[in-house]
Amino acid sequence: MTAPALLAQTFRGPFLENAHLGHAVISDTLGVVEAWGEAEAVVLPRSSSKMIQALPLVASGAADRFGLTEKQLALACASHEGAPEHVSAVADWLSTLDLGEPDLICGPQPSRDTDLKLQMIRDHEVPCRLHNNCSGKHTGFLTLGKFLGAGPDYVDPAHPVQKSCLDLFETVTGLESPGYGVDGCSAPNYATTVAAMARAMAWYATAHTRDDSLSKAGARLVQAMYAWPEMVAGRGRACTLLMRAANQPVAVKTGADGYFVAILPQQGLGVALKIADGTTRAAECAMAAILVKLGVVDAGHPDVRRFLNPDILNWDGLVVGKVQPAASLLS
Repeated sequence: MTAPALLAQTFRGPFLENAHLGHAVISDTLGVVEAWGEAEAVVLPRSSSKMIQALPLVASGAADRFGLTEKQLALACASHEGAPEHVSAVADWLSTLDLGEPDLICGPQPSRDTDLKLQMIRDHEVPCRLHNNCSGKHTGFLTLGKFLGAGPDYVDPAHPVQKSCLDLFETVTGLESPGYGVDGCSAPNYATTVAAMARAMAWYATAHTRDDSLSKAGARLVQAMYAWPEMVAGRGRACTLLMRAANQPVAVKTGADGYFVAILPQQGLGVALKIADGTTRAAECAMAAILVKLGVVDAGHPDVRRFLNPDILNWDGLVVGKVQPAASLLS
């Protein structure tokens, strides 16, 4: 087995403070194009799999049955920051289903939108399930469940919604999942290899070139993500900013604990990476570097630099260090 590779480093002054190891794969639909670390490492993709979890919502006909917009499909794939525009969009979507916030099983989460979070504290408001970064995905689950006539416990692995998610997860990764862990939002998160996840992203990248119904569903989700980058994440977030900075349509999606994926339709490529120690800024740095390597973004773009080579500041605002990608990611 290949050992994890160096993907990112943090320096404090002249000293290497942290070396972030992990696994990264660039793939086309046939298999690995380039890899760092162990391509066959089995990991949990966490929220990077949301566009796969949203696939049965479209492929089943539920999205059309309920007249879902492109914006709502982007929300189904999102790890949003719980800003007012996200909260209101999810609440409006639920209302069209004759459902409400209590029907979500994702749990309450404080908003990651700084202004809203502080205002809620001042107003003594308690965060609710609508603020959860996964509330769009869960509303997608509820939509599919209503279409299928299934019960309310849609996060149960035996529920028709989750059985549909697993079926299509294994279809697009091309690999039987060895199992699942329960995600932060209570939904099952199915494990697969980094290479299989990259191959799945390549499947999405080429979906627009095929005529079968499943590929058409995948292409709609990709289109929704890069048409509505602010719904996928939010202000100041890596997914949103990297998609906006790209010189070609691209869908980028983070996952908790150092996971990241990218879909490159013009190149027919998919990318997946996992930072072994789970550090988010290292995953953002490594993904920015791979996007630079593939010519998708310019290293000099300010919204790329903030993830590719961000300064480390102390509490007095002084630059005391830096983050940088491993040289092998750029060569």
